[in-house]
Order: sequence, then C-alpha cells, then structure tokens
Amino acid sequence: MSTELTIGKALMQGIALLTEEKIEPPRLTAELLLMHALRKERVFLFSHSGDPLPELAWIHYGRYLHERIAGKPVQYIIGKQEFFYRDFKVRPGVLIPRPETEHLIERILALPKPLGRIADAGSGSGAICVTLAAELRQAVVGIDRSPIALAVTQENAATHRANVPLVQSDWLSAIAPASLDILVSNPPYIAETDKPTLQREVRDHEPELALFAGADGQDAYRILERQSRKVLKPKGRIVLEIGSITTREIFADWSAIEIQNDLAGRPCLLTAIRP
Repeated sequence: MSTELTIGKALMQGIALLTEEKIEPPRLTAELLLMHALRKERVFLFSHSGDPLPELAWIHYGRYLHERIAGKPVQYIIGKQEFFYRDFKVRPGVLIPRPETEHLIERILALPKPLGRIADAGSGSGAICVTLAAELRQAVVGIDRSPIALAVTQENAATHRANVPLVQSDWLSAIAPASLDILVSNPPYIAETDKPTLQREVRDHEPELALFAGADGQDAYRILERQSRKVLKPKGRIVLEIGSITTREIFADWSAIEIQNDLAGRPCLLTAIRP
C-alpha cells in the first residue's frame, strides 16, 4: 500500500468507484464503509482527511466496496441500521428495519395508557419490540420462528436495556389464548410473483421468509387474523404494517378498522379491534 494514500483520497476513490457502478447514494455509502473500516465516526473522516490510511483499514475498505458492488446491502456489511433514533444490529438472515415501520411505533405510542400486554409477531432484528419496550418502559414480547432473529433481537434488547421476553413460535401458535392486549407486526407482504421486480439487494440478500407471503402477498395476514382472534383478549387491538388496502378485506368483520397512509398517500398501517 502506498503511504501516500490518505483517508480523503480513499474516500474519493470509493465515491468514484461506486458512482461508476451506479450504486446509490455513492458518497454516503463510501463514507459509511470507510467509517466502518476505520472504526471511526464521520467527523473523523474530514478532520483527519490528510492522514495516511492504515493498511488494515485499506484492506477492509476494499473488501466492503466490492461486497457492496456485488449487491450486498450496506447494512449487512457494517452490521447495523438506525431505527427510531437507535442503532440496531443486523446481519444476514434478519430483515433490515425500514424507516416506514416507524409509523407503527408512533401509532402505538399515541394510544391511551396503560396499554396492557403487547407482543410483536415476527420480531426480526427486534426493531419494533425493542423500541416499544424502551419507549414505553414495559415488557414487550418478541415472537419469531427463526433462531437467528431471536438471537439478534436478544442482542439489541440487551444493548438498549429493553425488557423483551422472547418466544420461538410459528407466528402465534405458542402464545396462550386471550393473553394479549395488543398485537403488532410487520409481516411479509410481497407477492411471490413480484420477486423479479425487487432490487437485487432485497431479492438476493434479505430472508425470503420475511419478504414473501404467497401468490397475492396476503398469506401472513390471513394467518395473523385467524390466530390473533385466539390470543387477543376481548376488545384486544391489532396494529399491522401493510402494503396494500387489500388487507382490509381480511379483517372486514373486525371493529374500529383504521387505515393510515404514509406521506406518499400509500396505505401503510392497519389498526383494528378484535370482534
């Protein structure tokens, strides 16, 4: 490695490479990967731009750039994603938290207190259950069938000092009848037929179990509608992230159905009371 390669030059080389390969956004991606290689915060990149880049950091940075160009999501490379002002550990096998899921958090936080017993079906990284437990300062049960997801949820709960009891279960099959006041979930809602249209970062790297839900993308909602009738207490509430207004039809005989749209006017949340 040339001793003349500085942190600033390495950053510019990364930006140029990502731009050439049409990886968006090139500057932010290069910054995140270089920060991870150096194990430093962003301010360090600019306050030490003239410093030589250590050889080990250069090796890591080069590997990270090539992984990103090959389609690996930057969150899996650096091992984290911000969600509701907190950093969450993520790794392959666990869905990367999305900003739009923060609408679900805001919806729950706006409900009248006390909320009673809450569970998150399909916890993934724990973004929902850990955030709710930390914000509400109460226990929120995390449910997932994947041992990897439960392990990551446990790590994130420990990091954020959140009380998140974990249950390994195929959806709600292991949850006691009439034991929950609120059930939340961001289930898979992409139709199998839409798989070819997805970005390669999603299609080739994120877990299929957390993405796809049958031919019409509604299979997980059908399961949750059926099982939640058993596990929710009378007048218990369900709050779901959705991708289509079609989900409303599955919950047609529930009470107080509300559909919330995102800033682009697309349906993003369904709230309903158990019949």
